[in-house]
Amino acid sequence: MISREEVLFTGRHTARSAQQAKPWRVLLAEDDRSFRRYLEIFLKRAGYDLVLAVDGQEARNLLLEGTTVDIVVTDAIMPSLNGYQLSKFIKDTPELSHLPIVLLSALEPHDVQNETQYVDAFLVKPFSNEELLSCLDSLLS
Repeated sequence: MISREEVLFTGRHTARSAQQAKPWRVLLAEDDRSFRRYLEIFLKRAGYDLVLAVDGQEARNLLLEGTTVDIVVTDAIMPSLNGYQLSKFIKDTPELSHLPIVLLSALEPHDVQNETQYVDAFLVKPFSNEELLSCLDSLLS
């Protein structure tokens, strides 16, 4: 798992790899409508292609339907299926287990240490835009 310190010092962001003609595709699962919209606008402006889900259940359904993504960014606490459960589902599913997962939470990592074993990075809300971009860049490179 990437620590908060590593996220802060990962270097320059790029929404595309050198070999990739298309932008990276992010599955964003966030139940807070305004925060989801904010992240959608911000990440699109940063060059990412987005697939949106209002909760973990919708995100899981999208993945089961064959929606192709490069990375998953999920809120920790959501109705229906929370981010911890979504992360466990992804990592326990052989066809999806390669996907990097970024968990967003207002809780500190030490408060939910057992819950974060299925994620690749953990960002504590509030986080800066640069923290998020650095995290995505680090996981996708």
